[in-house]
Amino acid sequence: MSALLAFPADGYTARWQRWDLDGDETVQLRWENEGWTAIGEVGHERVTYVLRISPLWQVRQFLLFRDVDDPDLWLGTDGTGTWGEVNGSQRSELAGCVDVALTCTPFTHAVPIRRHGLGPGESIEVRTAFVDVETLGVTPVTYRYERIGDHRWSVAEVRSDVAGGGAGVALAQVFDVDDYGLPHDVDDAFRRR
Repeated sequence: MSALLAFPADGYTARWQRWDLDGDETVQLRWENEGWTAIGEVGHERVTYVLRISPLWQVRQFLLFRDVDDPDLWLGTDGTGTWGEVNGSQRSELAGCVDVALTCTPFTHAVPIRRHGLGPGESIEVRTAFVDVETLGVTPVTYRYERIGDHRWSVAEVRSDVAGGGAGVALAQVFDVDDYGLPHDVDDAFRRR
């Protein structure tokens, strides 16, 4: 696989089931307003997220809905790593983050996979805004994405808090992706339906 397929103009739907069978997710991708909108419904956590993504797969906005019609969290970025909230407040702690990650979905891995177009054996570190859907806390995390085969990837958190003060890498998740770059089964967490 040299390049990922373009999504159909009329959109695309993907579904995952948790390995423990305690919930599922459906994400719908739509082309609108000259970019992609991904809307994910996550059953286990009972949340809906919306990611607005540029044609080059750069995150522009992130919204998280829990139990009300208005978003509980609404973040936007200018594409250069500057983040803010809908009310105009800057989120300086997220400076340099270019992606959003949620543990309740494998979809967020697809964004950097599609954007970077790495070849087998190549890797990249991506500073990411990690969202805790329960507390609405957002913290910067660095992930290392490595393409280890045509359809196989690994992702691991890069940590700077290891003994001796050096950097280390947490245990990697390994998964296959489809021709669009969307994860299939993810180590003991999600399986594609």
